[in-house]
Amino acid sequence: MSKIVKKSPGYRRFTSDDIAAAHRLSVAVRWPHRAEDWRFMYDAGCGFVAEDNGTVIGTALCWKFGADRGTLGLVIVSPDEQGRGIGRKLMELVLEELGNRVTFLHATVAGKPLYEKLGFVACGALTQHQGTPASVAAVAPPPGEHLRAATHADTPRLIEIASRATGLERSATIPSLLEFSQAVVLERDGEVLGFSLFRPFGRGYSIGPVVAQRPADDLRARSLISYWLAQHAGDFVRIDVPGDAGINDWLTSLGLTRVDSVEKMVRNASADAREAAPDATWRAYGIINQAMA
Repeated sequence: MSKIVKKSPGYRRFTSDDIAAAHRLSVAVRWPHRAEDWRFMYDAGCGFVAEDNGTVIGTALCWKFGADRGTLGLVIVSPDEQGRGIGRKLMELVLEELGNRVTFLHATVAGKPLYEKLGFVACGALTQHQGTPASVAAVAPPPGEHLRAATHADTPRLIEIASRATGLERSATIPSLLEFSQAVVLERDGEVLGFSLFRPFGRGYSIGPVVAQRPADDLRARSLISYWLAQHAGDFVRIDVPGDAGINDWLTSLGLTRVDSVEKMVRNASADAREAAPDATWRAYGIINQAMA
């Protein structure tokens, strides 16, 4: 009996009408994203779909930050359609969209070989913590500093320090996040020294981004994170932590189990740029998500 050969799928730009189909794909591969999470990420970026007889069977999105940086993610191929080169073609389309930008992604073990063939190299790691902490005591900030709810007037400062901590220009991203997130800032004598956001995501909530100055004991970060956990005992919470943040054991001790670790990769960056921290003063202790970093 001759083998049935499927014809090649079609490829086109992702539109808002594809969000429901993309959500079904993410459910099929056991990703936690809600349709609302897809909406936020689509509104912030652009992407492509693979389509077979009118059915979306693959997605890939990307985001541009400033003039020369970008990220990509939400690369999904239907489990029934894998092995046909669809993932590679989608990657090629988003990389063409991003051009010569320094581009970051977070790679699963399965995806890493493809990304290496496309010119990505390892430049770090990311750990996912999640769980349902029963009771967490809020960590007091350093002496002379205090936490307060963020206001609209804080937005320019949050954009500034988020951009410095990540190396990704956040002038559009932070205002968009603030539309549906709660935000707290850490302050001393009127100067904002850090902030964290808390928002619905997946099956519960996500903490991130978390940005703070770099004290030796990471006390500011622990205060900014525990602020939310103390208020949400019994709720499912997730936080994705850069590999150099130094708070993994502490998060585990609170009941946020380390459930996954992925490799951060970059393309179009020199060796020196890959190894250097984005900023000497500010550190990201939690990211927005693995796609937009």
